[in-house]
Amino acid sequence: MSQRVKFEIKRYCFMVVGCFAYAMALDLFLVPNNIVAGGVTGLATVLNLVFGVGVGAFSILLNLPILLLGLKTQGVPFILRCFLTTALLGVFTDLFAFLPTITQEPVIAAIYGGVAQGVAIGLFCRFAVSSGGTELLARVIQPKLSGISLGNLIGVLDGVVVLVGSVVLKNPENVLMALIVIFISARVSDLIITGMDYAKMCYIITDRPDEVAETLLQNSPRGVTRLDGTGMYTKTAHPVLMTVIKKQQLTKLRLLVEATDPNAFIIVSETTEVLGNGWSPIVGESAPQKRPKKRNTQGLPPV
Repeated sequence: MSQRVKFEIKRYCFMVVGCFAYAMALDLFLVPNNIVAGGVTGLATVLNLVFGVGVGAFSILLNLPILLLGLKTQGVPFILRCFLTTALLGVFTDLFAFLPTITQEPVIAAIYGGVAQGVAIGLFCRFAVSSGGTELLARVIQPKLSGISLGNLIGVLDGVVVLVGSVVLKNPENVLMALIVIFISARVSDLIITGMDYAKMCYIITDRPDEVAETLLQNSPRGVTRLDGTGMYTKTAHPVLMTVIKKQQLTKLRLLVEATDPNAFIIVSETTEVLGNGWSPIVGESAPQKRPKKRNTQGLPPV
């Protein structure tokens, strides 16, 4: 199969996993503890407490007009994926509503609900699917509102839902519970989106670029890119080498650079995801091809 077909299969498999995780966050933690954490599912939770209809059914009904509004601006393929995700999430939420709550402690429920919700949102974002809700609504109306960013608009919409839930439930503590859910969900979703395979991006400013680059290439499976730089104080050219390495390789890189050019200047920054040859594939599941290590000619341990 082509890389694109493999990615599409993976996309819909993880969409199912994300819908299941989101449904578990609602059924096991948030809804039984009357926690309204924003979004369409939060509004559906309020309606469920008032009218007794399933949260999943309300979520689907509330999302339908939002999906229709987004059809023109977001395109048919994206809206179809949104509808599929919304429908599956609604079905899962009502299907597993019979499960008993795991905890009656609101803070614990907010923490675990935030983790499960964050896993779902992270998978949705990573594989370009969406359950609609306030995010899609914000995308639709944001072009009509000058001076407000998409993130701030989503925050405003979610905040309105949280406040409505607090008023309806006559429970001011719901705001605190919602903040816990939103904070943990954001942190977990970021982790899912960017991954845990942190790397280091290194810029090496040196007057001996060829020697330093050759040393690194001989002792590391990572590539090196040369950039042209100019020192603005001295107005002289200073070549810059750029490479991305695993964080555990940083010490060895310092030793290699120091052995070749003790006067070199190294800048190290954190990077959360690297895609391409030698790292994770950009699309699909094909194993990355690593460049074989060359013979160490410097008498130093390889990076």
